[in-house]
Amino acid sequence: MVERARELRPGGQAVDFRGPVHREVLDRLDLWGPIWERRTRGTDLVLLGRSGKPVARMPSVMMSGDVEILRGDLSRLLVDRSASAGVQYRFSDRIAALRADADGVEVGFASGSKETFDLVVGADGIHSGVRAVQFGDESKFLRHHGYLLATFSMRNVLRLSGEALAYSVPGRSVMISGDGSEVGRAQLIFAGAPLSRGERSDARALRRRVREAYRNLEWEVPRVLEELDKSTDLYVDQIATVRLDRFCQGRVVLLGDAAWGGTLGGQGTSLGIVGAYVLASELTSAGADVENALARYEAAMAPYARENQKGAERAGSFFAPKTRAGRLLRDLAYRALTSRPLIGQFEKMVKASATDFTLPSQPALQP
Repeated sequence: MVERARELRPGGQAVDFRGPVHREVLDRLDLWGPIWERRTRGTDLVLLGRSGKPVARMPSVMMSGDVEILRGDLSRLLVDRSASAGVQYRFSDRIAALRADADGVEVGFASGSKETFDLVVGADGIHSGVRAVQFGDESKFLRHHGYLLATFSMRNVLRLSGEALAYSVPGRSVMISGDGSEVGRAQLIFAGAPLSRGERSDARALRRRVREAYRNLEWEVPRVLEELDKSTDLYVDQIATVRLDRFCQGRVVLLGDAAWGGTLGGQGTSLGIVGAYVLASELTSAGADVENALARYEAAMAPYARENQKGAERAGSFFAPKTRAGRLLRDLAYRALTSRPLIGQFEKMVKASATDFTLPSQPALQP
């Protein structure tokens, strides 16, 4: 396992697991219990009007899935579990070159070393370096949807407990959440051009981009911007989807956001875990026929992943409509969705995209 960061990064947003497919994968991997022990509390989403007063409330059952865990807690759980099974971790490095043939892949690392492996799995995110090396520049695969997302930890200045408050003006939204502890979280979605390659690695440029988008806004936005300057885990990126004709080339295969990035609602990581399980299952059942295993993995995951991408394509315009009329329609939709008869229907709709899938009957090998 190669990670360009110096160490495992804590924090991050919550990861949701929804429905029987996610539950079955976690059960097969013996992860449901440990995740349940580390689960977060459910969070109600309260939509605020222009005056800052509530206009609708979406209960946690509609927002948080069957179980929710912070990304950092899940990462630590997976790393500890895999390391104890013999997985080797290489931090502060990345893949810089690949040369594949029928029997394996020679990997050139940024640190200068070279090694040969049977298979390379690129699970390195929406701006995947493995994808760039093997498949080409991301401009060929990444579709920007006109919005950016920023999120960071902040002091729970509003003393929220199990609530997230969402405020918006045309083209910009702010959500502040808290679970009763001293630490809360801000999530901002705003219309804008995609980040340049240089901006993505420049913390000052990222803060400047967010500040420029939210200057002169009212409500609690000035306090959020104060917390922005203190944040140590700021994440900013475009809302985009990855579209690939193939997930694999030779013995190099893509997984998670590198292959189908663009899922929102806390399901990107959970979908990646499902994909990893399917890939492992197909490799287990195929034996030495790696090419067939990768083809079966791709055939299984492509339609499922693309169905889950649809939410990302509409997310920006839903959370931060660019016109007042759009915001009015969005607010009306919120009110309708949160009426008692429709809560159950909405929950079923959200789960449908996450659960309309049949897992391989062949279980993945377990340590």
